[in-house]
Amino acid sequence: MNSLRFSITCVVLSVSITGIAQSAGKQQGTSVPPVEAQSLSPEVVDAEAAIVKQDWKTAETKLDGWLTGHPTDARALFDAGYVADAQNRLDDAAGLYRRAVAVDPKSFESRVMLGLLLARQGKLQEARPELLAATTLDPGAAGPAAKARAWRALAEIDRDTDPATASSELLEALKISPETERDTLLAAELAEKSGQNDAAEAAYRRVLAKDPKSAAANAGLAHLLIVGKKYPEAETLLRAALAQTPNDPALTAQLASVLVAENKAEALPLLEKLHVDHPQDKTITHMLANVRAQAGDAAGADKLYVELLATNPNDPELLVTHGQNLIRELRYAEAFTAFSKAAEVDPSNGDAWSGLAFAALKTGQPEVTLHALTMRSKYMPEVPATYFLWATAYDTLRDKVQAAAYYHHFLDSAAGKFPDQEWQARQRLQVLEHKK
Repeated sequence: MNSLRFSITCVVLSVSITGIAQSAGKQQGTSVPPVEAQSLSPEVVDAEAAIVKQDWKTAETKLDGWLTGHPTDARALFDAGYVADAQNRLDDAAGLYRRAVAVDPKSFESRVMLGLLLARQGKLQEARPELLAATTLDPGAAGPAAKARAWRALAEIDRDTDPATASSELLEALKISPETERDTLLAAELAEKSGQNDAAEAAYRRVLAKDPKSAAANAGLAHLLIVGKKYPEAETLLRAALAQTPNDPALTAQLASVLVAENKAEALPLLEKLHVDHPQDKTITHMLANVRAQAGDAAGADKLYVELLATNPNDPELLVTHGQNLIRELRYAEAFTAFSKAAEVDPSNGDAWSGLAFAALKTGQPEVTLHALTMRSKYMPEVPATYFLWATAYDTLRDKVQAAAYYHHFLDSAAGKFPDQEWQARQRLQVLEHKK
């Protein structure tokens, strides 16, 4: 948005410069200025000359003096807003732009600058109507390129909340101005948000055909390939991109995630280095914790999980992964606590209920296991592991009928994939059904 602000500002400032130059031409007898330029006061002319030189204090003094006696001069109000904006007095600038718009609602420059300023302040709902109004106005000397920038600003505002509208706004910009690399990247992002991954991939590849070093395009395309589980292609792309921009943290993190998915040993040292370089990045820390756990370093993983939970103790996904790691460490009572909290924070989290069911059985609480399995079944289908938990819990409670039924469900679904548990189930069935 900052680059957009700079571009629009240059266009708007060029309009003021043109007015000043035309006034100077009249004095030299070389041209006749328009009515607007002829009506400018000497104070405003001097202020705009100071603006050209970025002499903000002089411009501010001239404009303040003029506006004291002429508070409804729309052009002076706009110039004063611009001067305040340039000095980062954003609230003052917004107030002056609003006054300029109130005096002249058809002022394209005031609408655009107010909209961009509000967007920079994060006041997107206030910015949007100003920018939308600007797209309906005559941009005057600023030309269609300035209006295209207003459309682009709207697309940036709507990109997350309404991708379809943002796409339409970007298209309006492209109707009156050439497509830029930034446009293509935004189009790719919007296509992906709308579920049009093929269109998004094509857009990213268009950018890379012109600029192979584009980190944004490489990261975007890699993300699509990862989502599509095209890991070898993603790895090749990311390694080539990193050869051109070594140590790029985003690309390196993506490569690490690909290596994790491919179960390659290189993932662990890569993540260790990333974590050292970016110790505050929670995503990297979480990835490293998971990889350490998968590599058998449960204690090393747990250190990172505890670190993450210290700053976000109620994150259900983090509590679940922490609980799963505690299970690997055979710390069942602590795992029970982690899963219980995760289920309390997010009752719809099936993984939390799964973990709680297992930890409860391991800590001698079969009734809790049955409750957890009942809750889990509301959100996730049964699998062989849950059938076995049902059976074992009922068996522990000496409910022979239910235990036998669930052992049979387990054997039917296991289909030879869990030989140890299947042997145990058959042994228990012999006992249970023999004594019926």
